[in-house]
Amino acid sequence: MVHLLKSYGMQLSRTGGSNDEGVDAIGLARVSDVLSDRVAVQVKRYNPEGSRSNIERRDVALFQRDDASKGAERPVFVTLGSFSQAARKAATDTTPHVNLVDGERIWELVERKGMGLRHTTVLDSAWFDRFD
Repeated sequence: MVHLLKSYGMQLSRTGGSNDEGVDAIGLARVSDVLSDRVAVQVKRYNPEGSRSNIERRDVALFQRDDASKGAERPVFVTLGSFSQAARKAATDTTPHVNLVDGERIWELVERKGMGLRHTTVLDSAWFDRFD
């Protein structure tokens, strides 16, 4: 994830590990040619098909606290799964607003950059059926 976010212009250092205090990466995100904001990134690898695929309100609230303790102005919460409605509401109800990136959005970002993707040709055998 850090590599993907860096490809979009963020300057990040990975901080993750057992003592990451709720922040997996920290750095700067350019807002304009003149301004940059300090960002903190939290990544949860919840399986979209697993028993816990949703990020809940408490997860967002905890990250807001952890983000603030690191002095970040723009928190970014990333998950392979999704965010509950309550989590989405919590992300915008308090300051700083938390930028949410779910599994679908990750796919869009990866696809746009073409990272880790390979085009393959697939034969559509049904196409030939019309010539019988």
